[in-house]
Amino acid sequence: MVGTALVTGGSGYIAGFLIRQLVAEGWTVHATIRSLAREPEVRGSLSVDNDRLKFFAADLEHDAGWAEAIVDCTHVAHVASPFPLGVPKHPDELVVPAREGVLRALRFARAAGVKRFVLTSSMAAIAYGHGKGVRMNNEADWTNLDDPDVMPYVRSKTVAERAARDWMAAEGGDIEFVSVNPAAVFGPLISDDFSTSIEVVKQLLEGKVPMCPDVGFGIIDVRDVADLHYRALTAPDLRDERFICSGPFLKMIDVAEILRTNLGDRARKVPTRRMPDWLLRAFAIFRPELRQLVAELGNVRGGDSRHAMQRLGWSMRPPEEAILATAHSLFERGLVKV
Repeated sequence: MVGTALVTGGSGYIAGFLIRQLVAEGWTVHATIRSLAREPEVRGSLSVDNDRLKFFAADLEHDAGWAEAIVDCTHVAHVASPFPLGVPKHPDELVVPAREGVLRALRFARAAGVKRFVLTSSMAAIAYGHGKGVRMNNEADWTNLDDPDVMPYVRSKTVAERAARDWMAAEGGDIEFVSVNPAAVFGPLISDDFSTSIEVVKQLLEGKVPMCPDVGFGIIDVRDVADLHYRALTAPDLRDERFICSGPFLKMIDVAEILRTNLGDRARKVPTRRMPDWLLRAFAIFRPELRQLVAELGNVRGGDSRHAMQRLGWSMRPPEEAILATAHSLFERGLVKV
């Protein structure tokens, strides 16, 4: 089965690999970017059949461009969502565009007669607000937004997916809605426009993290994230499905050890020690962006991906491969100099 699919956030990390896979499988792709001034740059990084790829200017908070972008599309992958490195002054800086963006995309999808709508959600919508400790999460779990320690990005992804599912139940009609919920995304880079999670490896390699705080994340390769999106778009008989997309949960010290073990002298700046919890708390007094890490000290927020494997025949690379692919790409692009 091939057709025409809309991929939002077409300049982004996950979207780039999904566009590549769709075009390779014979699909025509409409991709949204905020400004068409970036089209030559994005086309160059994707290196796909240009006859099968069209760009449209559209953003999450305005209607302009959406109707044109979705014409002739039977499938939508809504990948676009704000994910800054820092912490916003107010959660609504992330929550509002995330929520309004997915609802806008759904409204235009319904008007265009789209059959399948895949939302790029996140483990952020599943794994937080459940207290301290070790927890393995599945697709039935939701982040508890009543927890005051829930970070703005986590809140934005949870609110957006909840809003999308509520809208689907009330107004979705015949659209088949699916969400894919990735953990921290690593892997090779196809441009200098990469996900915020890549900064973890970059800062470790650059020696900007003197010691590793006792925090971690599930790890998944961007190529496997794109492949799960592709399967969610194309597999038959999916409706209201939700797929966790996460490999093993690794602490930051584990990531550092993988880099040191495999990269030799290029990893000489990577820290070797874990940061005492009291020290992170002290740093957070003066650096507000660290306060969200304090809330995660010692936690293990795993994700069980068996549903995607069993339902869609999906598989994933080991986390070491994703982490090292990130490092090699950063070196090759000159984004890390050691």
